[in-house]
Amino acid sequence: LKPAAHALFKKLKDEELELLVQVVESRGAWESGCILAPRGDARGVKQGLPPQVLLCRLFRWPDLHQSHELKHFCYCAGGQGVCRDLAVLCCNPHHFSRLAVPETPPPPYLKVSCEHENQGMEPTVTPSRRKSLRQGMRGSCSGSSLGPDTPLLTEAPLCSPLPDTSLSWSTVKDGCWCKLAYWEYRTRVGRLYAVHEASVNVFCELPWGSGFCLAQLPAAYRSCAVRRARGKIGRGLLLSREPGGVWAYNRSEHPIFVSSPTLSPPCACGLTVLKVLPGYSAKVFDYDWAGDRGGWQLPGEGPCDPHSIRISFAKGWGPCYSRQFITSCPCWLEVLLNQP
Repeated sequence: LKPAAHALFKKLKDEELELLVQVVESRGAWESGCILAPRGDARGVKQGLPPQVLLCRLFRWPDLHQSHELKHFCYCAGGQGVCRDLAVLCCNPHHFSRLAVPETPPPPYLKVSCEHENQGMEPTVTPSRRKSLRQGMRGSCSGSSLGPDTPLLTEAPLCSPLPDTSLSWSTVKDGCWCKLAYWEYRTRVGRLYAVHEASVNVFCELPWGSGFCLAQLPAAYRSCAVRRARGKIGRGLLLSREPGGVWAYNRSEHPIFVSSPTLSPPCACGLTVLKVLPGYSAKVFDYDWAGDRGGWQLPGEGPCDPHSIRISFAKGWGPCYSRQFITSCPCWLEVLLNQP
């Protein structure tokens, strides 16, 4: 890659080279600007790689081969050409993520039969019971009822289903496209966090950044397992609303595990949990597919909003894990979506 890299560096301006050094040394810890390079000019270069593939391969993923394996961030202004100038494009290596595609080997819990998945599960909540639970809990747990005197810590007893955190109509009218609920096991910590911008960072440690900082949420008690898991969140993830759906980009140094109604095939008998490696991104919710789905029933976990996403930090769950449900994970996030 040395001849190709030197040929590209000669085409960059001095300020773009300085920005590239800062981005590489910080490993993308802050939202940097675009680094613009001529598009598709490989003359005199031994390896005819596109500029974005070259720099991503050089500084992030040595096994990267094609540009279709990459995805621009939503805030990258040079993804499709700046000011309609298609002669240049952004090659900032930290303005890209790798796509978590289905062709990659699936986690072992996706290969388990339905009969094995249903063994040892708690009884399913009936529709009538689910309706009564929603009516009883909506006033204390929905986003529209959180007032200044609402306690920051909401705990769900182990013998009862989780609180219903689905969004009410008054919440939809607020203008936010989603609200975030942070959980530690079966305990929700802090208030719902409303998201109005197109993207939001969820993190514990993120220098020069803004968003939903989990480190600022107090809790009366945290076990050693929760503290260890929180230490692995780091830069967390980036959630972005894009045409057609919601994307999640893993910014941490540990995998995240995601489940949503649109990640499972239409006739699936079990829950699909997608493992997203560090530096990878995935479309975790599809608005078009969600319109064809009914309610999202999760055995043993109580009512669940069908327009929601569940993300566990560092710890997976499923039949091939010691954790059968996401409520057994130390730290996880619930993304409650407003219907478009």
